[in-house]
Amino acid sequence: MKTTITFILTLFSTFSFAQTTVSGKVFDNKNKPLEGVNVYIEGTYDGVMTNANGEFVFTTFEKGQQILVATLLAFDDFKLVIEVEKSQNLILKMRPSVNTLDAVVITAGTLEAGDKARVSVLKPLDIVTTAGSAGDIVGALQTLPGTQTVGESGRLFVRGGEADEAQTYVDGLRVSQPYGASTNNLPTRGRFSPFLFSGISFSTGGYSAEYGGALSSILQLNTIEEPIQDQTDISLMTVGLGLGHTKKWEKSSISVNTAYIDLAPYQAVAPQNVSWNRAFQSLSGETVYRYKFNSGMFKMYAAFDASRFDVNQESINTPLPTRVNLNNNNFYFNSSYKGKFGSNWQLTTGLSYGYGATNTSLIIGDIENKEHASHLKVKLKKSFSDRVKLSFGADYFITKFDESFNVNAKVNYNQNIVAAYSEADIFFSKEFAAKVGVRLANDNLLNETSISPRASLAYKVSDGSQFSFAYGMFDQAPNQSYLKYNSSLQNERASHYIFNYQYTKNKRTLRTELYYKDYKNLIKYDNGMPMFNSNFNNDGFGYAKGLDVFWRDGKSIKYLEYWLSYSYIDTKRDYKNYTTQVTPSFVATHNASLVTKYFIEEWKSQVGFSHTFNSGRPYNNPNESTFMNGKTKTYNNLSVNWAYLITQQKILYFSVSNVMGTQNVFGYEYANTPDSNGTYNRRAITPTADRFFFVGFFWTISNDKKTNQLDNL
Repeated sequence: MKTTITFILTLFSTFSFAQTTVSGKVFDNKNKPLEGVNVYIEGTYDGVMTNANGEFVFTTFEKGQQILVATLLAFDDFKLVIEVEKSQNLILKMRPSVNTLDAVVITAGTLEAGDKARVSVLKPLDIVTTAGSAGDIVGALQTLPGTQTVGESGRLFVRGGEADEAQTYVDGLRVSQPYGASTNNLPTRGRFSPFLFSGISFSTGGYSAEYGGALSSILQLNTIEEPIQDQTDISLMTVGLGLGHTKKWEKSSISVNTAYIDLAPYQAVAPQNVSWNRAFQSLSGETVYRYKFNSGMFKMYAAFDASRFDVNQESINTPLPTRVNLNNNNFYFNSSYKGKFGSNWQLTTGLSYGYGATNTSLIIGDIENKEHASHLKVKLKKSFSDRVKLSFGADYFITKFDESFNVNAKVNYNQNIVAAYSEADIFFSKEFAAKVGVRLANDNLLNETSISPRASLAYKVSDGSQFSFAYGMFDQAPNQSYLKYNSSLQNERASHYIFNYQYTKNKRTLRTELYYKDYKNLIKYDNGMPMFNSNFNNDGFGYAKGLDVFWRDGKSIKYLEYWLSYSYIDTKRDYKNYTTQVTPSFVATHNASLVTKYFIEEWKSQVGFSHTFNSGRPYNNPNESTFMNGKTKTYNNLSVNWAYLITQQKILYFSVSNVMGTQNVFGYEYANTPDSNGTYNRRAITPTADRFFFVGFFWTISNDKKTNQLDNL
């Protein structure tokens, strides 16, 4: 017995003396102690959690050189090579992980919308629940700061830029004809239904080097990746019919939407400011097919629409109206693949093709134009770590445009643009990040190569609060109105400088942004409008500077969500046939919007209203000696909507745009010659109707018997 006790004591003594103590403290990058850090020797069970003071102490039998590991959620793993016998009172510093939801996000110049957006200012349903937007993506975006309400166009005008300065992309592939065809002073709409898209990225400037060919803005639409269930949607509306169906399989799915629109019933009951021979009619359809691979996703999107209208357009310069009979056919297709391979590599590739054909019949003859546009894209992205990500890629754009007048007179051009870019995302910490890139493009039609550097920074100052800065050079080929007559031109150019502050927390968002844009090489010509005999040059220039403010609150009042936006812009240009540098006719100095949505539980209803205000826009009055010295009256538009749930899957929807019937004026058309008193007479350019009424019944059929289209209204 004595021998046994002696052996146990000897063994215990041997083990005790064989162990070594490892100790120290763990801090973050701001020298604050970290509690709950798991500190251990790699490959062993020897370790301990830090206490409230960041301290750790444990013993180990390991000897010599070992690897000490420290791990904590939301922080990068820390590893240190140590000599066990000399590892007392160690100081470890851990860096916050940048791969967390509260990491800094570069927001300068970019407004995100969608459920997956890190910093979202709009939700997918906002596109169609905004009173006055009438389900148009562009209509909803016009309630955001940085945009202009140009009611006679209906297109997207951003920060002093014309509508053609904003490019549209679907799943990263360009759409060359994003709007429906129209004629002078008749507004158009975006071609795409919002129901198939899950997210939107709308840049008001300073956008990524991945994109090009736009002086002002990029609108990126992302189709839904994976639907939840099989579903059928039926729409009966005062303006037409709609039918949609989604079928889901294990690894694939397909969604189809089709719609027929006829404004004749609406125009029969609503007084019109325009004389219609045939109301606007269209037949359209969209489909998205998706297939999910183990390491990626393939998507195919296709859309078509055929539209027509016949209208008598008045003019101060003709005794009788000019009859315009327009027919348009459009088709757009793209396919894309996004997947991972190798060691942290990501591949994105795709192809798009667009075809647009418009035939316009006038008294003097027929004008027919056709455009074929393709885009090939490949992009590679490599994550070297959570802190450094590099992407690079190439684009190939092909455009073929033909226009004929009475068959005999023809103009056309063929344009190929090859572009390559590289861009790095660098996270110095969870609070500080940068994006640096450059884009190189060659245009064979203009015989010009351009280099466009881009850079942006973001610094997070507190939880939900950050500053961002963006700079970039951007170029764009002259639009088809000029290229069809003269291809011996240069790219138009713009430099952007943007400073942004954003606060997002508890369903509240505050966003303020200062910007400055410097325009060079803008197109000028010497006729009243671009013609085959115009003298074109790139001597135009200009600037745009201003302040944008956005506030969204979904927290303060139960069931109420609202946002308020305000924009101030100071911009002048000397371009087109301008005689001096002035503010363009499409720009209002002050723009404000208030949008509200309120759910009334007792009424099973969602009600909303939006009010848009713009200060007067400039116009040229030939009765005055100063060019572009006139100002229209202020623009006001109050719109309301109401969605009532008849049953869980049946909804009755009602909306009225410009409910007060405000007599808005977009500008004036003046006579070419003065009357006997030496006065140039004028005609006001006004909306096609003072109000727009809409009533719809929406029925959803799904397996869960709960899903409805309230999110789409």
